[in-house]
Amino acid sequence: MRFAPSLHRLGNDIVASYLITTPAGITLIDAGLPGMYADLRRELDTIGRPIDDIRGVVLTHGDSDHVGFAERLRRDHGIPVFVHAADADRARGGDKPKAPVGPMRIGPLLSFAAFGIRKGMRPQWLTEVVSIDGDTTLDLPGAPRVISMPGHSPGSVAVFSPEVRAVFVGDALTTRHVLTGRTGPGPAPFTDDPTEALASLARIADLDADWVLPGHGPAFRGSPSAAVSAVRSAARAADRA
Repeated sequence: MRFAPSLHRLGNDIVASYLITTPAGITLIDAGLPGMYADLRRELDTIGRPIDDIRGVVLTHGDSDHVGFAERLRRDHGIPVFVHAADADRARGGDKPKAPVGPMRIGPLLSFAAFGIRKGMRPQWLTEVVSIDGDTTLDLPGAPRVISMPGHSPGSVAVFSPEVRAVFVGDALTTRHVLTGRTGPGPAPFTDDPTEALASLARIADLDADWVLPGHGPAFRGSPSAAVSAVRSAARAADRA
């Protein structure tokens, strides 16, 4: 799916990853589930770009539904995979704390499970990563700026590309809760530290962007400040419920 001439989505509203395409090459943000590799190949064929145009994969965090096919790209094509140092072990299959699950509904839960079955829920963990520390701008197409967003995981990040006016937020927030089906910006489930995750949203609120793109849910067309405000409102409503 193309949102803009240089901005594409793989997957759907259940699990998504993104492409920044430029004449100099392509940056992949997250790698979804392993079976989404076929989605990547189809999207590249549609836009007439070879897979070796991908210059790097930037992971918003190290969970299995974001690591996806990244190891396949690294192993078969030598494409580097960047992840915050605090999530490097998680991206290699290390221990992950048990986060509170919270409310759920059977319909959305089954939809998430069915998509996972189709696209392969069995993790393909990375064997090598390029660790990054703190906030930095990577030398990759789209000039992606990595912004630390601890909370969902210790090494969660947002990725801001001024060239496509988009901020990719991983699970720092969601626009479709995979367990309840709730739509609109809100806190993501399976978050290690929900309080810290809410506080981290301040780090993207002032970015000048037109798109807020989560790992789960439809694209949010609007400012990061509007998305952050909506997440905070949703969190307050949940606390009152």
